[in-house]
Amino acid sequence: MTNHVEGKVIVITGAASGFGRLVAQKTAALGARVVAVDRNATELAIVTDEIGATGGEAEKVVADVTDREAMKLMALRALERFDGIDVMVNNAGVMPLAFYADHAVAADAWDRCIDINIKGVVNGIVAVYDTMIAQGRGHIVNVSSIYGNYPVAGAAVYGATKAAVNVLSEALRQESQGKIKVTTIKPTGVPATGLGSGIINAAAVEPILGAKHETFMETMGVVYGDDPPQALVSEDSIEYFALAPSILADQIVFAIDQPWGVSISDLTVRASGDSYIM
Repeated sequence: MTNHVEGKVIVITGAASGFGRLVAQKTAALGARVVAVDRNATELAIVTDEIGATGGEAEKVVADVTDREAMKLMALRALERFDGIDVMVNNAGVMPLAFYADHAVAADAWDRCIDINIKGVVNGIVAVYDTMIAQGRGHIVNVSSIYGNYPVAGAAVYGATKAAVNVLSEALRQESQGKIKVTTIKPTGVPATGLGSGIINAAAVEPILGAKHETFMETMGVVYGDDPPQALVSEDSIEYFALAPSILADQIVFAIDQPWGVSISDLTVRASGDSYIM
């Protein structure tokens, strides 16, 4: 099979953990030159050291995606090291699910969510935009969510930020056709990433499951219990219940691993047996 990842310079935000870490590792293994971006300097160094130890190329840049100037400097660092930027993966994000009634305890987390999930994506785009236009080609991958598809109780702010990502992505696609490919990734639940640790009110998960909530919670207990049935945890089973982080990372890599003339525009990734209603 042709490898369209090899040799590309790929910038990944939120690269110290979760999807970002996996995408950095997987693309580096395919021969990409990776620029790993995160606020967590310690974990970021571990990621890039591991890539280097296995023969890959990676540059670490400690930066906060909410800081526009820091992101511009990050892009300059990438250009100094690799003389180009082919792909920008705006992956960094948080998920503080909460109801409006929780505003007293959720307000600060909501502010941070807006800053990271919206401003962080804008900052990532503009940090590489001029370079990609000047190069004559580029690819921007924005990680959204099924929560951005339609309003749902318990996710007003988070869902709005992901709806904003969808709009930002489509407007960018229209403005830069023939110069920048744009991919919007919309995962459903991926429990093992730790994204759920930011949830403010656990009951805010219920609306996206509707009548299936009770069954979902029971099945979750089985899936993450001591002896889960293979039908629920095997990706080769039609009953596969919840995506493993590595599978979502594989789909992000799939979108990148295309000829320059082929753009995977929108990609929703589900476990075939998941219970989400959107």
